[in-house]
This record gives sequence, C-alpha cells and structure tokens, in this order.
Amino acid sequence: MKELRLNGAEMTDKKTTHVYLKNELNLPDYYGNNLDALWDCLTTDFSPKYISICNSDILIENLGAYGESIIRLFKDAAKENDCIKVDFEVEKESDGGQQDNGVICDTDLNE
Repeated sequence: MKELRLNGAEMTDKKTTHVYLKNELNLPDYYGNNLDALWDCLTTDFSPKYISICNSDILIENLGAYGESIIRLFKDAAKENDCIKVDFEVEKESDGGQQDNGVICDTDLNE
C-alpha cells in the first residue's frame, strides 16, 4: 500500500492547494484543479493508498469552507473507494511526535 502524507499547512489558497495535491498524490496531467476533478481521481484510482493528512485545522483556517470541503471529500472518497484509507493527524505538544514544518503531529483518528 502506497503511503502519502499531506500537510494542511501547505494548502494556503485554492490554486496552491490543487498544485500541491496534484504533486503529492501524483494526479494525472489532465487533473482539473477543482474538487470535482479531485473526487474523480480519488474514486476511480484503485491502487491501494494510505493518505495521512496533518494540520487539517490549519487547512480550514487558510481556506475556510473550501478547506472543510476538501476534508469531507477525502472522507467520502475513502468510503466510496475501498482502496483508499484516510487518516487525520492532530497537533501535539513536543512529546516525541513527528515534526513537520515546525508543527508536531501524531495520528489521532482513522476515518
């Protein structure tokens, strides 16, 4: 199973978010840089993937309702496509957690 780690802090606006997702998820060249295109890519790719998303709170802070839609899309895509597992990480105090761009995150919940 391919393991991918996405950092919500890297998603600062819509354009940057879709460039980041395209690169990190290795989406095809024809990826349309919108949520419908992301949904199509995630629900029609049946290669096993474990996607861990860190700093989802920062993603929401940066993008508001659009950030919430991205999170919901990943959760729904994992329900739709059994080959995708999505996990969200939460910020933790410095206790041996994993460092990521100055923010420490540990796995918190499985969706």
